[in-house]
Amino acid sequence: MFSFMKRRSFLSLIVSAPLFANEHLQSSDIYLDAIEYASLRALNQRLKRLRAFIGYANFNVISYQDALFYARNYPKIGAFTSQELSLVERFFYEDPRQYGFYGKRTCTNIENIIADKEVIKIPYTGHYIFKGEAEQKFHRLSKDVGETLILTSGVRNVIKQLSLYVNKIDHCHGNITKASISLAPPGYSYHTISDFDVGRKGWGYKNFTASFAQTQEFSRLRGLDYIRIRYTENNTDGVRFEPWHVEIT
Repeated sequence: MFSFMKRRSFLSLIVSAPLFANEHLQSSDIYLDAIEYASLRALNQRLKRLRAFIGYANFNVISYQDALFYARNYPKIGAFTSQELSLVERFFYEDPRQYGFYGKRTCTNIENIIADKEVIKIPYTGHYIFKGEAEQKFHRLSKDVGETLILTSGVRNVIKQLSLYVNKIDHCHGNITKASISLAPPGYSYHTISDFDVGRKGWGYKNFTASFAQTQEFSRLRGLDYIRIRYTENNTDGVRFEPWHVEIT
């Protein structure tokens, strides 16, 4: 049986995954086979139970080891299975360029810890942002754009980004290629080290669509010389246009 390190080395060599048939998806896309997809769906539900148990805000910053601890010790969550953990390691360590994602790795340690002293919680949002440049720019941005601008996503440690990625693959019926176009894999998100998302108050999920680019809030944001959008149209990372994603570093 592979040790953790040997398993990690093995997973880093993976260049493809078996195809999971779906007539609505392109044949060139890479997606999970039926067994892997079943494990992914179980993993998705377990992560949702973990989030419900520890709270939305805490879920944004929880570490990998703490997630394993809660899952092992609280029946309401249930311990991660070996199949689920294999998927977790695969998604973190494999090269996402095979799926068309060309962004830089931002986190090399699956056990990354975000200390309380590094972040600040933004009231009424359930989100944290990093102290320093990110915090300063957020408050300046809020003042310059106006009170209708809100923080929609801040700090995301490995587990939070993993949960978003897994949920996206689930919604894409096991298609990893399609999921990777709209969401960075765990270990590749700038939310883990700096960036944050903004939106228009009362807009809900529309804040995470290209429609945000048509808002007055976005127009004002683009007029500020100290702010840049991370994923512009036709960006080289292979990610969809994200007008809501503020670049910090």
